[in-house]
Amino acid sequence: MRPDIDDWSTRHSVPAMARRTAALINVLADDRPDPESVADVLRAHGEADPVALTADDVAGMRSAAALLRDVFTAEDADAAATALNRVLRAHTGPLRLTSHGGASPWHPHLDHDDDAPWGQWLLASSCMALTVLLWDRQRPPGRVCASPSCRNVFIDQGSGPERRYCSRRCATRERVAAHRRARSAEQHGRR
Repeated sequence: MRPDIDDWSTRHSVPAMARRTAALINVLADDRPDPESVADVLRAHGEADPVALTADDVAGMRSAAALLRDVFTAEDADAAATALNRVLRAHTGPLRLTSHGGASPWHPHLDHDDDAPWGQWLLASSCMALTVLLWDRQRPPGRVCASPSCRNVFIDQGSGPERRYCSRRCATRERVAAHRRARSAEQHGRR
């Protein structure tokens, strides 16, 4: 493969697209996400400049992110598949291949055309990645962070035990809080 195709394939792999989905869901969860913050996430996950988003683009993406969050809140593979099937049925087009007029290697798309609105693109590309991960592992592709103070979603497809937290920071914060609660209970029990 040519180096430019290798780079494109790495940036657009299923795990990379799934991580992009989680990052976008998280940035779009804000009450009023800034279009530039959303564009920064897109750039960080391989979208080429120029990435010029309008408030309407972000509103469409927020609607898409809300639908995709259901996949991350699913307790098991059946519930995740049901959520994905609902979105696929209502919001995506038929599977097709595109090279964006020769600007990229051939790859699958579920949106209706290469110039689909950002919200439709987010739903379609995310459904593709999340579907493949569920199919491959036979479990939900991701979770919502178990920390009560965090609403972030994350992809949980690594080897080893299932993750509970979106980051080490959340896991550490919860361990420290549990330790403090246990110590406090212990100290109050001695009095």
